[in-house]
Amino acid sequence: MIAYLEGKLTHKTPTHIYVDLGGIAYHVNISLHTFAAIENLEESKIYTYQHITENDQSLYGFFTEEEKTLFVHLISVSGIGPNTARMVTSYMTPAEARQAIIHENVALINKVKGIGPKTAKRIILDLKDKIAKSALEEGSPIGEGTMQKPTASGVKEEALSALVSLGFQKGKILPLIDKVYTEKGPDCQVEELIKAALRQLS
Repeated sequence: MIAYLEGKLTHKTPTHIYVDLGGIAYHVNISLHTFAAIENLEESKIYTYQHITENDQSLYGFFTEEEKTLFVHLISVSGIGPNTARMVTSYMTPAEARQAIIHENVALINKVKGIGPKTAKRIILDLKDKIAKSALEEGSPIGEGTMQKPTASGVKEEALSALVSLGFQKGKILPLIDKVYTEKGPDCQVEELIKAALRQLS
């Protein structure tokens, strides 16, 4: 099991990154939460979880151990796979997800794509005690770096690519992205656009 990778970030999108370790690059799937943290970094330490099935091996990466712990908790729940767990950590921060579980906020968890009311209740039932026990372990705060202002087309293209990767149909989300970007204005960042679109799709 690979615990973490520390190296150059040679390729970054809202859904995956390449981490270069001495000329060998690892493809790592990430959430919007992690993307927002590493978007302006050239190098970083990425905590990882290696998901192995009969037909595939995938790496999921996290900027904080807090997010990784939440991810591991989520995939321990019956019916929750890594992509759904990543959707949770893209829709809300680890702290927000933790509070939703502890306070049994079924409605909020149910808004995440792929999670119905029964699954939301199962997440709460299975994880409330575990999350409460680890609530004292806070992750490091994410600082606000200096953002480079991307073009409107670049922001919308990255948002579209990320949402398609998360399982949404291109034809359905393309007009929504245009609408949300217009509402948010030219200073809208990629992760902000994706999160706003996710909330309207829920």
